[in-house]
Amino acid sequence: MKVRVISVGKIKESYIMQGINEFTKRLQRHVDLEVIEVKDEKIGGSLSSAEVEGIKKEEGQRILERLDARSYTIALDPQGKHMSSEGLAKSISNLQVQGYSSIEFIIGGALGLHKSVRDRSDYILSFSHMTFTHQMARLILLEQVYRAFKIIKGEPYHI
Repeated sequence: MKVRVISVGKIKESYIMQGINEFTKRLQRHVDLEVIEVKDEKIGGSLSSAEVEGIKKEEGQRILERLDARSYTIALDPQGKHMSSEGLAKSISNLQVQGYSSIEFIIGGALGLHKSVRDRSDYILSFSHMTFTHQMARLILLEQVYRAFKIIKGEPYHI
């Protein structure tokens, strides 16, 4: 199975990058993993709602340009549905049975996802009621996808 992560912005913190690198390495034993970073917009001081919407629209367009029409698309958004690790594993397994060979996960920028990206997505997933930086979201996502494939294969999961 191919897993693509489309994320706005680069990882700036070395400790987050170390975790991402570790789970990328682990995941590559289970899936064909591709991480795509799209350019984020500069965010100044206080922004009007129109400026926020404009930034989200620009970043959203960059995301939409990278999506594969044949993939099942899951967007990460605080307003999405919650799912357990076992639920994610079951969902991925069900997608494989349904004939999907590719899943795309979308992580928005600091201001979130534009409505056009949420509307284009097949599923909206929320990790928590808490807010995470988009950099942390990428690390958490890779860990959870790794955990899901360990569950699917019936293998024990230990960090």
